[in-house]
Amino acid sequence: MHAGLYRSLYRIRRVEEEIARVYASDKIKSPVHLSIGQEGVSVGVCDALQPNDVVFGTYRGHALYLAKGGDLRAMIAELYGKATGCTRGKGGSMHLIDTVCGVMGTSAVVGTTIANAAGYAYALKLRHSKAIVACFFGDGASEEGVFAETLNFAVLKKLPLLFVCENNGYAIHTAQSRRQGLPDICARARAYGMPAERLDGNDVLTLRDKATSAIEKMRAGEGPQFIEATTYRWREHVGPGADYHLGFRDRSECEPWEKSDPVRFHAEQLDSSTRRAIEAEVEREVSSAFEFAEASLFPDPWELTTDIFKEDSDASAACPG
Repeated sequence: MHAGLYRSLYRIRRVEEEIARVYASDKIKSPVHLSIGQEGVSVGVCDALQPNDVVFGTYRGHALYLAKGGDLRAMIAELYGKATGCTRGKGGSMHLIDTVCGVMGTSAVVGTTIANAAGYAYALKLRHSKAIVACFFGDGASEEGVFAETLNFAVLKKLPLLFVCENNGYAIHTAQSRRQGLPDICARARAYGMPAERLDGNDVLTLRDKATSAIEKMRAGEGPQFIEATTYRWREHVGPGADYHLGFRDRSECEPWEKSDPVRFHAEQLDSSTRRAIEAEVEREVSSAFEFAEASLFPDPWELTTDIFKEDSDASAACPG
């Protein structure tokens, strides 16, 4: 149990540390929103999911993509803007997709994937599927209109949709207490008739157990469930460095989260030989992924005109008005 969780946590941490190291070289062609410090939320929830379950996420989606099984080489190539990337070098860090393993997409626009997830969950219900959808979003997204609309719709239709709010306390540089008159996101979910629970995002074991219970209820047809996982990002909002010098938060805020770091906690549950074997395997995989990205080619110029919306001129002409 601890070995699998540690491998996932350590893998995400090392991938992002390497992204931060390489970023200054300008080889990475995309802005990056690192998940360092927030890995436990994605790992805890995704460990409770089945292969045919799907997830939708945010622009801070590296941890979610990897925890659900996304192809690491394709992810790093995407950050490099290469044709071998998971969206052929067109999406970058904020738009990661791997439908084979159920990563249906992350988005740079706050709150958009909340509605996308509900649509997918509705389709699953209409098809009488036992699969479920997990939708990850930040505390800032809970202030978007689509959040309220989707919670209401999900309850009315009893959708198999697990809402996972990754509450790191900030929307860019503004603390939750300065944005919300009543900073109780679970209370808003309950107001729509949805079970909701606030959990420590660094407590991966409890988070996984609670997610497992919620998912079982959804598979039984009980409707949507809501988890608010408190967490904390160790790095700046966007980029590889720190942002404490900006003055909107103090370094001391992060210290309790660093002390309860789930990467270190799960490492300490393993014997040294098992831990070293996991770390060596991960280091080889990470090194290989970056080498793959380096060696891959950039997209051909003709790719600029593919995968875009295009009106059918004949159909447009046939439409009245």
